[in-house]
Amino acid sequence: YGKNTIKFLRLHKEGKKHFVKEVEVCTHLRLISAQEYLEGNNSLVIPTDTMKNIVLVLAKKNGIPTIEQFAIDICKHFMTTFGQVAYVKTYVQEVPWQRLHENGIPHIHSFICVPDGIRFCEAEQCRNGPLVVFAGIKDLKLMKTTQSGFEGFYKNEHTTLPERHDRILCGELFCKWSYGECRDFDFDCIWNKIRECILEAFSGPPDCGEYSPSYQKTVNSIQMNVLSKVSQVQVIEAILNNTFYNVVDMKNLGVTNDKEVLVPVETPYGSCACTLGRK
Repeated sequence: YGKNTIKFLRLHKEGKKHFVKEVEVCTHLRLISAQEYLEGNNSLVIPTDTMKNIVLVLAKKNGIPTIEQFAIDICKHFMTTFGQVAYVKTYVQEVPWQRLHENGIPHIHSFICVPDGIRFCEAEQCRNGPLVVFAGIKDLKLMKTTQSGFEGFYKNEHTTLPERHDRILCGELFCKWSYGECRDFDFDCIWNKIRECILEAFSGPPDCGEYSPSYQKTVNSIQMNVLSKVSQVQVIEAILNNTFYNVVDMKNLGVTNDKEVLVPVETPYGSCACTLGRK
């Protein structure tokens, strides 16, 4: 049981310069006894309102250096403070605020919300067990307008999809990876490096791109790039929800539309998923 969607903004000041972290936290506990379920005995139950207040107080006292460290702080607090807690799991996601720049100069107290993917993490621990940390990015919308196709697929009497060697590849990506047991990692640096690996594998070289024969191959390329360049990642899960675009037929309008005006196919949409880990 636990408390979901604890939302707050943590403001930190260094002189005139301000720093912000806006997060959403979900914290869940498993107790050593199930007596509250079986007998209605609440003597071991930590109220979810208390859990919410603990999260807020920890944000006040410790700050949020990274969302991973904040999740670790929450897990450690519940595990060391309450003997009746057998397991704790904390999820934290961050609102993507970025500092505003004016003529290349960073503003001291103004920010803009940039929807280029939402950073999240999880930390979990069983009593007498290791503290394990996961991190990820979700709602990352990516598109490339060429260097993508889909050919040679299985066909039968129900197949109507034409083969394509030049199409738009567009989708919303979810990636989650495991660091294994918690260590003294530079979580900000690693997360930014993984994000760069994702974008690099999706798009290919900036001057020519890289051909994608399928969404599945693109997902695998992303995972392989991360595992090859970021040694701290042990396992990576990726889900790519596809957005298809159809060319608008403008013949009746007396216009030739050479893949210049397209409309998205909202539903149904395709999805492919893969989990890849080291041997």
